[in-house]
Amino acid sequence: MTTIDPKGAPLFHPHSPGQVRLLSLNIQVGLQTSSYMHYVTRAWKHLVPTRGARDNLDRIAELASHFDIVALQECDAGSLRTRRLNQVAHLAERAGLPHWEASVTRDLAPFARHCIGCLSRWPLRQVRSHTLPGRVPGRGALEVEIRPPGYEPLRLIIAHLALSRQARARQLHFLAELVDDRTDTLVVGDFNCDLPELNNHRGLQQASLAALHGDSTFPSWRPKRAIDHILATPTVEVLDARALDTRISDHLPVATQIRLKLESRDS
Repeated sequence: MTTIDPKGAPLFHPHSPGQVRLLSLNIQVGLQTSSYMHYVTRAWKHLVPTRGARDNLDRIAELASHFDIVALQECDAGSLRTRRLNQVAHLAERAGLPHWEASVTRDLAPFARHCIGCLSRWPLRQVRSHTLPGRVPGRGALEVEIRPPGYEPLRLIIAHLALSRQARARQLHFLAELVDDRTDTLVVGDFNCDLPELNNHRGLQQASLAALHGDSTFPSWRPKRAIDHILATPTVEVLDARALDTRISDHLPVATQIRLKLESRDS
């Protein structure tokens, strides 16, 4: 697990051309939680807008500003509980990341619009939203392609998986089938499962997807479980991957730094 320097930047390798920093975080709709009791005593904050959530979004945006790509889970795309604020768009603006996409996974408008999102320094191409299989609807994945000028593309799949192990198994198979071995791919998000479940999943094995870190991420105030993950195909050159010791949600953020391949002359 890495720490944060006094200015709020993760202590990663020096940034150089061709290197990309990616952050993934379940933002819990902007809420801060520091004990299990808060799930009961602060449950009302999931239903109505609060000043504390808006302030915490600014802290999340400050962290996000140190990254090139940010994958977000458990956001709201604009509803009564956020005073119509699209949290993905708001974080993109505050973090200085000009390109963003939000994919609504459970639409309870006008009260709540659950979504996952992506922020990026570069345009998001070939954007696709996926509904993940499961008995209880509302789980999804957002697939994008990012291609900085002069480099080969990077495919990113952001997901928030179910609490049920049986549903997760089907959802992991679905995600594995999205992987194209011709393109460097990262699959990231809140998977709600620990490393052994991922490592033993046949679909992930067949897609050659491997987890990049084993740091515990939940709960953020006393991490005991590694349920927030970054998976990569074998061709991705990984320089670093870890959880960040910053408590701005009930999950810790996870981050990686990778090196992109130079664009081939035939592209």
